[in-house]
Amino acid sequence: MTTLIFKGAHAYTEQGVIPDPLFRLEKGVIAELRPAQKEDEGERIDAEELRIVPGFIDIHIHGAAGADVMDCTEEALDTIARALPAEGTTSFLATTLTQSIADTKQALAAAAAFQPDGEGAELLGVHLEGPFIHAARKGAQPEAFIVPPSIKLFEEFQEAAGGTIRLVTMAPELDEEGLTEVLVGHGVIVSMGHTDATCSQTAEALARGVSHATHFYNGMRGFHHRDPGVVGGVLMNGSVRAELIADGVHVSPEACAFTYQQLGAERLLLITDAMRAKGKEDGTYQLGGQEVTVRGNEAVLEDGTLAGSVLRMHEAVRNMSEFSGASFEEAVQMASLQPAKALGVSDRKGSLATGKDADFTMLDPNGDVAKTYIKGVCVYNGGEDK
Repeated sequence: MTTLIFKGAHAYTEQGVIPDPLFRLEKGVIAELRPAQKEDEGERIDAEELRIVPGFIDIHIHGAAGADVMDCTEEALDTIARALPAEGTTSFLATTLTQSIADTKQALAAAAAFQPDGEGAELLGVHLEGPFIHAARKGAQPEAFIVPPSIKLFEEFQEAAGGTIRLVTMAPELDEEGLTEVLVGHGVIVSMGHTDATCSQTAEALARGVSHATHFYNGMRGFHHRDPGVVGGVLMNGSVRAELIADGVHVSPEACAFTYQQLGAERLLLITDAMRAKGKEDGTYQLGGQEVTVRGNEAVLEDGTLAGSVLRMHEAVRNMSEFSGASFEEAVQMASLQPAKALGVSDRKGSLATGKDADFTMLDPNGDVAKTYIKGVCVYNGGEDK
């Protein structure tokens, strides 16, 4: 049993804010969380003005720190996992890119074999983005490897992944075999993304079990007064969740505010959709065999197409609050509790509560990450020794 007392900090829980919080930890789980008393014994940590929030969960990330999931190695996944705590992310879904079947299986096998050592973010599974997408909305996905939705091929992918595929981005209007229903039946989240569906096709897809929209507004048919498209179909539905890249580039500040007003914090999931250049200097990088130029907070292909982002999750949280008027607590929930609920892991992640994993990040008054703990262990300490 370990006891940590954070003097001067405030812990944000679903029940309210706890000043000078005491965390009693057992085997990486929160056994007790309450305000500290003078007589309490434990390790006292100076945390003046720091806000302790649940560790962030990034369900859509391709790479970071020079590594990419499609490098198809455990070493690449380790690099990504170790980089994420610096932005407050404590768990993630390794996200693939539309590539050859052989390369995709190799990437999935690497994810299945990956064994984290506790120094990086926890891998919760795989987000399969493509190859079952619409060429007209491919974005930065290589068109040469796009194929129609296939139950057989998905089963091959899931076998290679050791059953770890948790979310599939696809164009449901192309699903003639019934892959949507198969995925839903196996507890896999089906997300509309890189889709050219009309509003009526969107409604049909949602009725079949689609429950999620990938990087909302991007890679999908937008709103038009003669056909509200995927965007209108999602906005009119009362339950579908939507990913949002709150970097001010993929989605403007005004659109972030509008989306928050329409969907509320409970239906929005902040993601980074980051590629390997995240955390690196401006320059030229590779994404699925394509050259990507990174300048500032933009990553684009040669033709100007956006190619993922270099957004960090704590920046997304800060931006969302500033852009939309959402409260700090709501913005944090979009990056923690809501992804946990979507993945079905909110019994152990997504909020600060007894019985849940001791995954939390500490933000300074500017919203920057001061420390990050994973299962009760400090894995990031502002660049200083832990």
